[in-house]
Amino acid sequence: MRNHTEITLFILQGLTDDPQLQVLLFVFLFLNYILSIIGNLTIIILTLLNPHLKTPMYFFLRNFSFLEVSFTSACIPRYLYSMSTGDNTISRDALEFFLLATMSYDRYVAICKPLQYTTIMNSKVCNQLLLCSWTSGLMIILPPLSLGLQLEFCDSNIIDHFGCDAFPLLKIVCSDTEFIERMILIFDVLTLIITLLLVVLSYACIIRTVLRFPSAQQRKKAFSTCSSHMIVVSITYGSCIFMYMKPSAKEGVTLNKMVSVLTTSVTPVMNPFIYTLRNKQVIQAFKDLIKRMTNSYLGKTAKTKAPNLSG
Repeated sequence: MRNHTEITLFILQGLTDDPQLQVLLFVFLFLNYILSIIGNLTIIILTLLNPHLKTPMYFFLRNFSFLEVSFTSACIPRYLYSMSTGDNTISRDALEFFLLATMSYDRYVAICKPLQYTTIMNSKVCNQLLLCSWTSGLMIILPPLSLGLQLEFCDSNIIDHFGCDAFPLLKIVCSDTEFIERMILIFDVLTLIITLLLVVLSYACIIRTVLRFPSAQQRKKAFSTCSSHMIVVSITYGSCIFMYMKPSAKEGVTLNKMVSVLTTSVTPVMNPFIYTLRNKQVIQAFKDLIKRMTNSYLGKTAKTKAPNLSG
């Protein structure tokens, strides 16, 4: 046993100490965060208000956008605050993959079983799939989190990251972390493999079905309905797999930071544009919303300016 003073206040080292780079990073992350919030909230509003977007695909997309807003808001605002104030201290006091797998299953049913789509993907099934995704993500997080709350921090209070990421945090723990590190790694790999396998199986069936279509126009239309989701899946899984291909411990930390910036700032911005710019229904719903808001504003303005002829 050795004497030590338990640490309860931590310092986030961030991405860089260069003042000029910090200014560029602040502007970049701030703009990305604003665009991410606006883009994902727009999708949420459109899928809630427009009757043409009341399908299972947009139901899952709405929840995916909500997850993106929550995920980026948990990381980026705190780091922006640190860069703007110089206060890097923070007190002590995997769901995305499951949703993507669920959305892949939705596309599989829509293309491979179109006549049974409304029967299979009914409201009850959608809610059950969503509940399973959220529950699975929570069950993956809780065991390591419960063990992490019992760890003792005494060697250092400097976290080599811009957020409380798991592995940089475990590097400054003075108690044994072998068990929790293995648990986190096993859970991460299992989540990645299981959900990726579901996605691959869904798209293997989709591709096999689409290739049997007699018309080239039908094949093009079917692939276009899946292209947006395939792009998001590629970015999400690609960045995650890239994190496990660390050439060395030192390079691994830098790589982890860069991938974290990608997943917490860049990807949440890209998702709304990927799903909307390639989707005529969403674009039309957005135009209808703008038109409705404009007409409502002009109507109120006309009433305000109209002369009072009574009396």
